[in-house]
Amino acid sequence: MNKHHFILWFALWASVLLVASFIIPVILVNEKEESPSISLMEDESKSGVIEETEPIYVPIYMTKDKKVEVIPLETYVKGVIAAEMPIEFELEALKAQAIAARTYIFRRMVEQDFSNVPAEGKGAYVTDTVSHQVYLSEEKLQQRWSGVIYEDNMDKINRAVNETKGLIATYDNHPINSTFFSTSNGYTENSEDYWSIELPYLRSVESPWDVEISPKYKNTIVLSTQDFFNKLNINPAQPASTGQTLIKVLEWSEGHRIKKIAFGDIVLTGREVRERLGLSSSQFEMDLQGNEIQITSYGYGHGVGMSQWGANGMAKEGRTAEEILLHYYQGIEVQKVNTTL
Repeated sequence: MNKHHFILWFALWASVLLVASFIIPVILVNEKEESPSISLMEDESKSGVIEETEPIYVPIYMTKDKKVEVIPLETYVKGVIAAEMPIEFELEALKAQAIAARTYIFRRMVEQDFSNVPAEGKGAYVTDTVSHQVYLSEEKLQQRWSGVIYEDNMDKINRAVNETKGLIATYDNHPINSTFFSTSNGYTENSEDYWSIELPYLRSVESPWDVEISPKYKNTIVLSTQDFFNKLNINPAQPASTGQTLIKVLEWSEGHRIKKIAFGDIVLTGREVRERLGLSSSQFEMDLQGNEIQITSYGYGHGVGMSQWGANGMAKEGRTAEEILLHYYQGIEVQKVNTTL
């Protein structure tokens, strides 16, 4: 085979691979390159599409349509930003979200992690739901926004994706599990205090911005005592018969959330109480008033990783996307990656 035939054969082989449904990237960190090169088509800034000449494809299980769709990585990141973070947020917060979203899917691809994908979605790395990262397709975004609003919002999202292209968060040169949530109670949570898995970069840090700017910082619900005990799966006569204080916090986490709480002799974790009662956070206060219990929660979400409203607060103070990520994910690096097949 002569040189020209070899080049032609290689180009054809590479093009076939690029359209394959399941592409597994090998991550090679390139620490010296400062920014990725961007190649935009003439009106990509309006269409919302930003892609590399040879994009990586991501298989996603679309739960409503019950089918797997294979889309370019940066299209996926764009749809996650639009679904997961308010478009009104500062650009640097949106950029931090873009890097976190890109890192999340990269890690799953590198580790061949198909967890929480239903059997009918075999081959997909993620769903388009909160089980992974919420993703909105171009069609759904056009339904959400229209006209000039759509164009302006897509311009902002495109810029967030464009200016972070090829960037992920790594720990020891490996993509991190870049979890995020809406609003902190003033602190983030150690990973093992919520999921029983200790990760060195998911440490509790202060997040004082949320209390001032997040509308989700404080939430109150009222339940009847019967509904309260039913949801907790506790017999109300059982705690009362012990003669102990009915409700008593036994242990707090480093993130100032309830780790263990006793209802008489019955001990539950803060997470169990949060999930059974549908609370917004595992930091909560309970006030018994006659036949009702008033429960006030502080923060919104599991509390592990990046607080989105905290990120916006940092951005408002002039912090960059990288500074935001370095605060919420301890000991990480934000690096550009090269991908090979």
